[in-house]
Amino acid sequence: MENLIEVRNVNKIFGTKGNTNQVLDNCSMSVAKGEFVSLMGSSGSGKSTLLYLIGGLDREYTGEILIGGEDIAKAKMKEKKLTDIRLNKMGFIFQFYNLVQNLNVTDNILLPQNVKGVSKSKLKKDLDEILEITGLTEKRKAMPSTLSGGQQQRVAIARAMIGKPEIILADEPTGNLDTKSTAEIMELFKRVNRDLGITILQVTHSPECAEYGTRTIVLKNGKTE
Repeated sequence: MENLIEVRNVNKIFGTKGNTNQVLDNCSMSVAKGEFVSLMGSSGSGKSTLLYLIGGLDREYTGEILIGGEDIAKAKMKEKKLTDIRLNKMGFIFQFYNLVQNLNVTDNILLPQNVKGVSKSKLKKDLDEILEITGLTEKRKAMPSTLSGGQQQRVAIARAMIGKPEIILADEPTGNLDTKSTAEIMELFKRVNRDLGITILQVTHSPECAEYGTRTIVLKNGKTE
């Protein structure tokens, strides 16, 4: 099976000489197309750091990270090309929903595509489909302040999906949710992975959330197990 994500002997050090912290130590892992992988580890193990490196949000590391077979290192890929990959191949979901409070649900979902210059009219069919999948059809004109935490996270998931990415990277996506909302969001991820074929890599500290994935990778002492 084709690997969409490959991490090869990656090292990540924070700090300066005399006061450094090596978070990742020759870390290697891969995620195949169509997988739903849960990345687990204790607090401070480097889970989120690794996810940010894979997403190209931090490029200060040694080793290799390949997305769809392309090395995203600074020396190998220009920022413009990486930006294109992030816009067209990746969707990001964070613990904090990062919604624009003065935009309604529809406009929050469409925001990344509007930045790309895609018109609302061209996105209408995709938007209707994604609103239905995420259970937000009746909330399309609602403002974020009127939504529950679970509903806001559904908006964030819909926003990540609107560009039809190959990969969704999720950092503790249920960290701020109650038990019921957590289960609903994880079921949604499972359905998106199964029915739409989107590859998902989620960082989680929850064994219950990890079980929704097809495979779990554990990060310990800067290495994967």
